[in-house]
Amino acid sequence: MSRPDPLTRLIEQLQRLPGIGAKGAQRLAFHVLKTPREDVERLVDALREVKDRVTYCSTCSNITETDPCFYCTDDSRDHRMICVVEEPENVTAVEKTRDFKGLYHVLMGALSPLHGVGPDDLKIKGLLERVGKGGVEEVILATNPNVEGEATAIYLAKLLKPLGVRVTRIAMGVPVGSDLEYADEVTMHKAMEGRREV
Repeated sequence: MSRPDPLTRLIEQLQRLPGIGAKGAQRLAFHVLKTPREDVERLVDALREVKDRVTYCSTCSNITETDPCFYCTDDSRDHRMICVVEEPENVTAVEKTRDFKGLYHVLMGALSPLHGVGPDDLKIKGLLERVGKGGVEEVILATNPNVEGEATAIYLAKLLKPLGVRVTRIAMGVPVGSDLEYADEVTMHKAMEGRREV
C-alpha cells in the first residue's frame, strides 16, 4: 500500500531538516498525523511567526525581532569590545557566562574552502566597517575550535591588526572539534577568561 501524497511530501520536507534522516522524518510525520489538529496548528503558527517576525540585525547579524538588535542598542554594554562568533546560537553560549558585557558580530559561518565558503560568503566586511569607525579597542575571536574556526580566526586577525585594535582568541577550554552551542557555562567561562592575543 502506498502512502498518501500529503504524507509523502511531509516526510520529504522533514528529511530536509538538519539531523533528520529518512526514519526520523517518517516518525515525525506519523506523529504529526496522530497529533490533535490544534497542536499541529500551533506548530504551523510558530513556524510562520519565526519566518515573519525574526530577522537578522543589520549591525551585528544576530537574530532579532527589532533591528538593530537588543545588544547593539543597549547602552549599558561595553561598545569598545566586540566578540566575533560563527552563528547566532553562539551568542547564547557566550551570554550564559554572564561575564561578557560587550557587543557581538556574527559571521554566519566559517571559512571552509572544501565546502565553497570563502571570505565573501561571511559577514566580514561589516565587522571591518564597525572596527574602522573607531571606538573599538578589542575584538575577541570566538570562532569554533576546529579547523575552519581556527582558519577563520587567523584570517580575521590578519585583517584586524592593521586597524590598530587588540585582537584576542578565546582559550581552548572548549574541546577541539566541537561547537560552541554545546559548551557548558563553566567551559565557556574558562574559554573567555583565558583568551589570548592573536
